[in-house]
Amino acid sequence: MTSESPGRSSALTDAQLVQRCRAGDADAWNELVERFSRYVYAICTRGFRLVDEDAEDVFQEVFTRVYANLDRLRDDAALRPWIAQLTRRLCIDSIAKRGRELPEGEPLAEETAAELEEIDDAFVVREAMANLSNACQDILDRFFARDQSYRTISQELDIPSGTIASRIARCLGKLRVELEGRNEPSGPSSG
Repeated sequence: MTSESPGRSSALTDAQLVQRCRAGDADAWNELVERFSRYVYAICTRGFRLVDEDAEDVFQEVFTRVYANLDRLRDDAALRPWIAQLTRRLCIDSIAKRGRELPEGEPLAEETAAELEEIDDAFVVREAMANLSNACQDILDRFFARDQSYRTISQELDIPSGTIASRIARCLGKLRVELEGRNEPSGPSSG
């Protein structure tokens, strides 16, 4: 039995989301913006160190252009790289408008490229975590993102302290399976 919460389309692939957006589904568009908003903002603020005002301008322009040009996307599954590239270009434009200099020859410094890769990796992990049970999402979020101790988690979830480590390990195993599944080539299998 599968049940999907009304209005919750996070189980959709990027390609399915794009198709629904093209069909005029307003909920799908809202999901697209929600799914990629942190990613775009992180590229602006962490990757390019834009001030909030400039980051907000780039953010709005990115989603305006995504909306206007969604029909031009050749590979629906390539939504995230397309949004990332668009965001990077608009960040560079914003820097240029403000008169800040870019390194000669290469628009992204080595440090910025590493920061963008870290943002991209975090986004992939976040997408994979969305496929885990709510209990796994909660315990991994508490331990890794909120940096809560076993004791705090135990008290807040009313779970024995000794159980926390095994649950984290089990949930990390499930997350690993999700992440490894993303690296497998798609297409016909030969075995």
